Amino acid sequence: MATKTDTRTGRLRAWMLEGLSDMGKGRPSRPVEPAADAGHKGQPWWRVMCLTGVDYFSTLGYQPGIAALAAGLLSPVATIVLVIVTLAGALPVYRRVAEESPHGEGSIAMLSRLLSFWKGKLFVLTLLGFAATDFLITITLSAADASTHLVENPHLEEALHNKQLLITMILIALLGAVFLKGFLEAIGVAVALVGVYLALNVVVVVSGLYHVLTEGHVVTDWTAALTAEHGNVFAMVGVALLVFPKLALGLSGFETGVAVMPHVKGDRDDTEAEPAGRIRGTKKLLTTAAVIMSVFLITTSFITTVLIPQDEFEPGGKANGRALAYLAHEYLGNTFGTVYDVSTIAILWFAGASAMAGLLNLMPRYLPKYGMAPHWARAVRPMVIVFILVAFLVTWIFDADVDAQGGAYATGVLVLICSAAIAVTIAARKAGQRGWAVGFGVISAVFLYTTVVNVIERPDGVKIGACFIAGIILISLLSRLGRAFELRVTHVELDDMAERFVRDIASRTPRFIANEPDRRDVAEYRDKIEQMRADNDLPTTEDFVFVEVTVTDPSEFEAGLTVRGEVLHDRYRVLTLESSSVPNALAALLLHSRDMTGTSPHIYFEWTEGNPFANFVRFFLFGQGEVAPVTREVLREAEPDRDRRPRVHVG
Repeated sequence: MATKTDTRTGRLRAWMLEGLSDMGKGRPSRPVEPAADAGHKGQPWWRVMCLTGVDYFSTLGYQPGIAALAAGLLSPVATIVLVIVTLAGALPVYRRVAEESPHGEGSIAMLSRLLSFWKGKLFVLTLLGFAATDFLITITLSAADASTHLVENPHLEEALHNKQLLITMILIALLGAVFLKGFLEAIGVAVALVGVYLALNVVVVVSGLYHVLTEGHVVTDWTAALTAEHGNVFAMVGVALLVFPKLALGLSGFETGVAVMPHVKGDRDDTEAEPAGRIRGTKKLLTTAAVIMSVFLITTSFITTVLIPQDEFEPGGKANGRALAYLAHEYLGNTFGTVYDVSTIAILWFAGASAMAGLLNLMPRYLPKYGMAPHWARAVRPMVIVFILVAFLVTWIFDADVDAQGGAYATGVLVLICSAAIAVTIAARKAGQRGWAVGFGVISAVFLYTTVVNVIERPDGVKIGACFIAGIILISLLSRLGRAFELRVTHVELDDMAERFVRDIASRTPRFIANEPDRRDVAEYRDKIEQMRADNDLPTTEDFVFVEVTVTDPSEFEAGLTVRGEVLHDRYRVLTLESSSVPNALAALLLHSRDMTGTSPHIYFEWTEGNPFANFVRFFLFGQGEVAPVTREVLREAEPDRDRRPRVHVG
């Protein structure tokens, strides 16, 4: 019975951790080179566009209503401003992001290069907090809006009254089930939903335009009311610019477009360093999605404004949050209207798929690499469960209220677009492209203005984003603390001189001396050897190899280790290493030496002066401090067999 239980547990574990990299666990080894046809794998760009499109295109479910509430009769004019910003601002920015960051890191990676050490890590964690706000609120808000459409359907309103929270939870759970099944299944569902939804919207738009043409008075009534309310064209444009920040949700989808670009199929000769085919496909994805959405935004805002009475857009009105569904029922009958409702509910539910794909690509790319997430966070399925549980919590806190989550959603979207615009501005300036730098600078100013106005009007978005940021930073630092003694060197490489030193001393008892380099003169090495012999009662016949580690960026967690050998003063053999952590580098070298020669090495330290707690903090933050005991602890965790573990001596 126990054997069957263990087998089932093993199978469940293998299924949950499928595709998990072993980087950073066990013994260091050489990195695996990407397959020659790595660039040829993936999905055609138009299929991946459908995955991002479930988020982007699904905003048609509520964007016309938002525009009508924000701009009133000026909704079409304000929407044209939104489209101009989309095509002339967001689209060029993200096409450049796709060039600069073709592996899906997005603008976060571009900006993180500007800051090093812990400042850079905290900056990345802050941007990840806003990204988590954007993506997770996309999941919860879209599911809540889908449940709203379901509850407010005329045929189901009575049966589903007061069950919106439960329905939203069920929809989120179903989304998680799709991703637990597999990513290809998610793309297949997205393609079907987007195809059906856009086709139904074409029918609604054509029907609406037909009624506008056959009922010519609606246009004259609208233009007369518009002129009476605003006076002239300049006043209309001015008001449209002022209300534009309220329409910013119509820009959602660009960040996920670059976040999922690793899934875009590239050319056969693509490499990880230069995936030209993938970049080209992603640009097609972004451009096609933006053009399709722009056409729909303009036409839907026009027909809903001139055909739907303004009071129907208000809370409690039949067009509130579902303007196109209102037209579908009004002009095409309840049967078609119900089909449209089902399609809208489905795509709003699955809008979280692009956000989930973005989260699954973004978070495991940064946090485990920084040591700020458990090792299993590299696997897809455990992270899906984590994100779904967080989505449950957010939905419960906000009681599945769409309006309550709107501010956080808009804030996350705008902050990420701002960061992208600033990143490409800096990239263009560094590349000496003055014209592009000026253009991107203007776009950055527009998005900064939009973000500031949105924050002033809806400060709850920043508060929610701050909660996500604080949560990510706290969990990340605790995780980093918990993994402090993990062997986190991905591979070790020795140059010819270093390998000769190691193989030479392996013929006797391999003895290394850990030395913190100072003047590096004859006296330093002579005195160090005499001290070690005296402290450890070693005979003068024993010889040593010095090991010196230089700390580079202590905020890094995983990296390879290159060991170089040199002879100083014609007699002292020295191995020099660069690493983010002295103890981890020494432990990795010792294990590599043992595996290469078959002989267990010894290493000698002197005790570090100072308070042990303060020294541990120095190790945690700066990669040095209490070196000897930490090296021994790293070795103990990496090699549980005491007989095979390298020996650590402290005097």
